Amino acid sequence: MKAATDIRTLSLDALKSAVEEMGEKAFRAKQVYEWIWTHGAASFEEMTNLSKGLRTQLEDKFSLAVLPVEDQQISSDRTIKCAFQVAEHQVVEGVLIPTTSRMTACISSQVGCSLACKFCATGRLKLMKNLTPGEIVDQVRYLRDQAQERYQSSLSNIVYMGMGEPLLNYKNVLRSIEIITSNPGLGMSPKRITVSTAGIAKMIKKLGDDEVKFNLALSLHAANDIKRSKIMDINDSNNLEALAEALRYFHEKTGSRVTFEYIIFRDFNDELQDARELAEFAKNVPCKINIIEYNPIDDGEFQQAAPEKVDRFADFLENQCNLIVNVRRSRGKDIDAACGQLANKNKAAQKSA
Repeated sequence: MKAATDIRTLSLDALKSAVEEMGEKAFRAKQVYEWIWTHGAASFEEMTNLSKGLRTQLEDKFSLAVLPVEDQQISSDRTIKCAFQVAEHQVVEGVLIPTTSRMTACISSQVGCSLACKFCATGRLKLMKNLTPGEIVDQVRYLRDQAQERYQSSLSNIVYMGMGEPLLNYKNVLRSIEIITSNPGLGMSPKRITVSTAGIAKMIKKLGDDEVKFNLALSLHAANDIKRSKIMDINDSNNLEALAEALRYFHEKTGSRVTFEYIIFRDFNDELQDARELAEFAKNVPCKINIIEYNPIDDGEFQQAAPEKVDRFADFLENQCNLIVNVRRSRGKDIDAACGQLANKNKAAQKSA
């Protein structure tokens, strides 16, 4: 028997055609669409402003399922990590990060990752699946609801910085952002969304061609090809020169400032010479720099830079080079929810117990 079509894969126009084929007026499609994307309906039975007959027809023709939460942990700093079950033995993680000024959802775009960056726990997992737009949006909606229920706060920002490389799931990521920013949909401003990439030059240019309105962040971590290739294999095929060209093109097309993410490692990229190289690369486009405290993973290959070196590094960039610099401290380390730690560790432990 052929599996029913997932109704969440339909555009509003496609949904209108389907509803009209059922003998209903086209405006009913918008009602269905609102139930799916604004209200997060998990069944057709919830769509109470539709007739029983239409709900039955929808049930017969389509499937509708939201991403279930398999596990949840809360850190001592109030960070919440959620494991979402995508399929049997396939789990992705999303994180809610509360601070005094922001309530940020860090979401995943793939199950696992193919890029294998040396410092990242997710990179130890093989790529198993691209997430659908609905699976991405479900993470946002759930974390948004957690922000409201637990902290009485609205979700302020969304970052595609969880598991996976967003630009290798390009179509689904952009569709998810369309849903998140539209009405019907979640109605968030695209300027509150940041997509982070390890650096795929041709896809950065495609973002420019598509004139996206959301923010772009590049996981840089070294502004020296030799060093960057040691920790990020992707640099062998997308070196700094290629990335600089792509970023300039992106800025010309969108006018948007780029964020450079720079995880600072002890005795690897924490010297003033590294800061000078970063400052030189930063001249390519208007930018800001996030210096990120490293979160060690099990093998211990990399360690956190000394606090005084982090401060000296940031001070040099800010005061000597007139760059906009933020130092990002780790959140959720005690539940493996911090940057680079997402690897379904809790679930793996449970399966092996």
